[in-house]
Amino acid sequence: MMLTDLTLAAARDGLRARRFSSVELTEAFLSAIAALNPTLNAFITVTAERARDQARAADAALAAGQGRALTGLPLAIKDLFCTQGVRTTAGSRILEHFIPPYESTVSANLLRDGAVFLGKTNLDEFAMGSSNMTSAFGAVTNPWTRRGDNAALVPGGSSGGSAAAVAARLALGATATDTGGSIRQPASFCGIAGIKPTYGRCSRWGIVAFASSLDQAGPVARSVEDCAILLGSMAGHDPRDSTSADRPVPDFAAACARGVKGLRIGVPRQYRADGMAPEIEALWQQGLGWLREQGAEIVDVSLPHSKYALATYYIVAPAEASSNLARYDGVRFSSRTEGDDLDALYENTRAAGFGPEVKRRVLIGTYVLSAGYYDAYYLRAQKIRALILKDFTDVFARVDALVTPTAPSAAFAQGEKMSDPVAMYLNDVFTVPANMSGIPGLSVPAGLDARGLPLGLQVLGRPFDEETVFAVGAALERAAGFAALPAMRAGA
Repeated sequence: MMLTDLTLAAARDGLRARRFSSVELTEAFLSAIAALNPTLNAFITVTAERARDQARAADAALAAGQGRALTGLPLAIKDLFCTQGVRTTAGSRILEHFIPPYESTVSANLLRDGAVFLGKTNLDEFAMGSSNMTSAFGAVTNPWTRRGDNAALVPGGSSGGSAAAVAARLALGATATDTGGSIRQPASFCGIAGIKPTYGRCSRWGIVAFASSLDQAGPVARSVEDCAILLGSMAGHDPRDSTSADRPVPDFAAACARGVKGLRIGVPRQYRADGMAPEIEALWQQGLGWLREQGAEIVDVSLPHSKYALATYYIVAPAEASSNLARYDGVRFSSRTEGDDLDALYENTRAAGFGPEVKRRVLIGTYVLSAGYYDAYYLRAQKIRALILKDFTDVFARVDALVTPTAPSAAFAQGEKMSDPVAMYLNDVFTVPANMSGIPGLSVPAGLDARGLPLGLQVLGRPFDEETVFAVGAALERAAGFAALPAMRAGA
């Protein structure tokens, strides 16, 4: 087995047993990036020399018996996390030359625990998208291909660069963010695991904001256990983030071995979407069967307001985006396009710096917040959001977790659906409710469609009960035995 084929847990154990060094492991990933990134475009910035320095320091720490949870493990960082001294673009021309003087809390936590950073991964501009086609630095290509068809596929978005890098064996794991499904949908499209934890579990400090009441950081990785290990380092209270939860961080990795015997698993009837592929319904039923065989009880439940979640999301998220993106004016840290006066400076800078999807969402958000429309749209959306949360609260009084499909389809080709923004937004139909309610959600690779592309199942849990989510996810993972690999990957 090549070093790049190891799971994060196996690489950690190999480093501790001194079967290989962090320098060797890091060089293997840097070589893989050099070979495949020109095709995949998963990384915007590769920090090879910095990674080598961190790997040497990690080997010294391990030799001295001072290894920590992630010492020597090479990771990728979504280019939405500010990294001190390393360019952070958010996938936008307006931040093309921005070099933060500080480190985000999540990435600082990973560095504290000894991780090696390989570079910054590509994303939809300002995390707005579900295809990774809106990046100012070019589209990311999914390492998977359809059987009998060489068309380039999207990796999902917005964390498509992170998901593609992990799936293609260019990193052991990666940070990601999820505002409406941007961890779970790319994980499903790329055949890996990914978790959006409870809102507040991970600090948002130092993450470029999209929609502040929805954004949440989380990991993508090869396995459910790997995600649990990474989340254990990423999570924790941060006084610099007023929404950060002051709660202890459990041993998420230990929860993966719990099993599901005696658990009640809910099946929300509203997640049977019109036009959903029959093979996704079949996989869903198979997943429920796996859990039933392991001792779980399957319970039909109802989330009556979830049908409004997508429409509500596309009012709340653009409204918050229009406020957050007002800071990019050409005066402070963003790129500047000069004008004859201050208004022209603002207009020219934003016209040149923002892409079409960002402009579309800013315009929508500005409209729904404007005088005469605030009550009709934004205020009503917030009331519906409260009802969505109440539905989940009521259901979780009866069940321990929910299991649904992650996405209504497998990965689609670059260029498909692109001309129809509404069709693109429907990619998030199964993931958005978790963001609107703040609950944790995990995507687990569980099978392949008829053309050989991965499909994911989603586990949703009570707020701050990621342990049960990991237990159910690991049970699905063991039963599925998903071992398929993408055509494009290190060593293929």
